[in-house]
Amino acid sequence: MAVDVYLNFNGNCREAVEFYAQVFGKEKPKIMTFGETPPNPEFPLPEEAKNLVMHTRLNISGSNVMFSDTFPGMPFVVGNNISLAFVSDDLDEVKSTFNKLKEGGTVGMELQETFWSKCYGQVTDKFGIEWQFNFEDGDMAF
Repeated sequence: MAVDVYLNFNGNCREAVEFYAQVFGKEKPKIMTFGETPPNPEFPLPEEAKNLVMHTRLNISGSNVMFSDTFPGMPFVVGNNISLAFVSDDLDEVKSTFNKLKEGGTVGMELQETFWSKCYGQVTDKFGIEWQFNFEDGDMAF
C-alpha cells in the first residue's frame, strides 16, 4: 500500500516531468498521452487532447510522484492541482477506504475497471482533499 502524490498541469506536463527527471537525475520517463488510450466512441477525443500527457511518473527518493495534464475543458487552478493517490494490491482495502472517504464527500468517479486498472476511482473527501484509488496488481504499464 502506498499514498502517492499526483500533480496536474495545464498543457505543460511533458516539460515539467522532463525537468524534474533532470533535476533528480532520473531517466526520461515513459509517457502515455491521451491519444494513446483506447478509443471510446461515446467520448471522441478532441484533437487538442491527443498529445497531452495522460500519465507518467517518477520515483524520487523512494516516493512515486505521478503527473498528467488536465483534460481540455476541465478546471485547472494553480495550487489546487495536487491529489493523493491511494495505491494498493489489496482490492478489499481499495474498496473499503474509498467507501469510508466518500462519506460526506463527492464521488468524481465510482470504483470501476479501466484499461489500466481492474479497480480505479476518484473522490473528494469532506475536507476537500482529492483522492484517486488504484488497485495495482503488478500489471500496470507505468
